[in-house]
Amino acid sequence: MLKNLKSLFIIEEPDTKAPKVEKKTPSKTSPAAIPTATVQETPTGSPGKVSAQFTDVLFDAMEKANLEGFDYLEYKKSLQSLAAMPMDEATRYKSAFVMAQTMGVSPTALVATAQHYVQALVKEEKRFEQALAAQKEKQIGTKINEVHQLSQLVEQKTKQVQQLMQEIESHHKQVENLKQQVNEATQKIDSTKNDFIASYNTILATIEQDIEK
Repeated sequence: MLKNLKSLFIIEEPDTKAPKVEKKTPSKTSPAAIPTATVQETPTGSPGKVSAQFTDVLFDAMEKANLEGFDYLEYKKSLQSLAAMPMDEATRYKSAFVMAQTMGVSPTALVATAQHYVQALVKEEKRFEQALAAQKEKQIGTKINEVHQLSQLVEQKTKQVQQLMQEIESHHKQVENLKQQVNEATQKIDSTKNDFIASYNTILATIEQDIEK
């Protein structure tokens, strides 16, 4: 059933890697257009590609929501069966629509069944979003919290480094000041010593001269 349902919407081409969604131009006699339920892709991700994994999930949701009697899916089957007939697209759509009318299905009822399947897809998309959000929280949320914690730690340590740099600068100034004090004290002591030596030598020289005389 799933493969049959898939064949109503997907054209399988052996020479292509990705499935191609069949494009049809509705005729004037076909039912009114269904309001779009298209979801915008996220700008941060790479462009989306049709995935067999996800199309199977979506078609499975449609299959589970299948209605009794002639509905939108039966209408699609009619179009598919008429595709092998030698007729143009407009005639094919008109014939499928006439077939729906012979089954007692009005245009309004046919559109309503199409909207029914749209809602089934919308519900599946909501379930996917919820599952994706949980997976995102599991895989990304923890890392985001870790990034926040590490950022706070970096900020804290940066402040500590700045404080240490200030303390080091202060210590450098203290060292230079102490060196200057040591130099000044050394010079003063050496000067005092020299004064003593000069006085000593003068007196000693005088005594020695007196002895020699």
